Amino acid sequence: MFWQTTRYRIDLRRPQVMGIVNLTPDSFSDGGLHADARAGLAHCERLVGEGVDILDIGGESTRPGAAILSADEEWVRVEGVLRGALSLGVPVSLDSCKTEVMRRAADLGVDILNDVRALRDAGAEQLMQNHAQLGVCLMHMRGDPGSMQSLTDYDDLLGEVSEFLAARAQRLREQGVAAERIVLDPGYGFAKTSAQNWALLREQRSLLGLGYPLLAGWSRKRALGELTGRAVGERLAASLAAALAAVAHGARIVRVHDVAATVDALKVWAAAAGPGLGENSDHQDIQEAARNEP
Repeated sequence: MFWQTTRYRIDLRRPQVMGIVNLTPDSFSDGGLHADARAGLAHCERLVGEGVDILDIGGESTRPGAAILSADEEWVRVEGVLRGALSLGVPVSLDSCKTEVMRRAADLGVDILNDVRALRDAGAEQLMQNHAQLGVCLMHMRGDPGSMQSLTDYDDLLGEVSEFLAARAQRLREQGVAAERIVLDPGYGFAKTSAQNWALLREQRSLLGLGYPLLAGWSRKRALGELTGRAVGERLAASLAAALAAVAHGARIVRVHDVAATVDALKVWAAAAGPGLGENSDHQDIQEAARNEP
């Protein structure tokens, strides 16, 4: 099981740790900590030293009610850090939903586009055709950060998330994008209540039937705080537990703030789980779905 990206063929038989690099003044957890290029690149270097597998670099917050930037404003925030990160020896992902920002990053040579809107911005899909090895993560979300938490009414949560992700992936496949370039994200915390997040996690393995690897992002999120009563800065234990639960339910990439602790937790979990880390069942689920594609 692999994720094909611009420069790397990422082996997903071992769960991968994607480290969050927020170059924003207003992110819910670490806004302002890495909001200039020097601090952002230093953070990337620190995460590489902690054992990160993928760097995910973003310049616009997606917290509820976050301000929307122009493409030029967002690019100013991320360009310098992207350029530096590309020399650090790990895959580099851009966290953006704007076609123009994604185009500039793809031309620069980034490995992955991580888009909370699943390439629905005008012209975004064309980027995947223009860059033949570029990887992508398609996430489920309704609305935008300003409206998403008012859009949580579902008749069938799992079914609707699954249908959306399947349609977005199929759209790319019809345009010639290979399946091994695509990863799916259920979008925990995006247009979902806390109860819906937990329900979706419990059923997450069902999404493997779509035929693509899964990425899960639970780090420090509101649902963890509502469950534990902990403030954002006190959610390490809950974030680690959620990451391990996501992997146990079939995720092959976890997107986290606390890289060193997550790397250690996954090593312990892998040792306890024994050889294979559940890879065979996940691989068979995905392969079976792929054989049944139209």
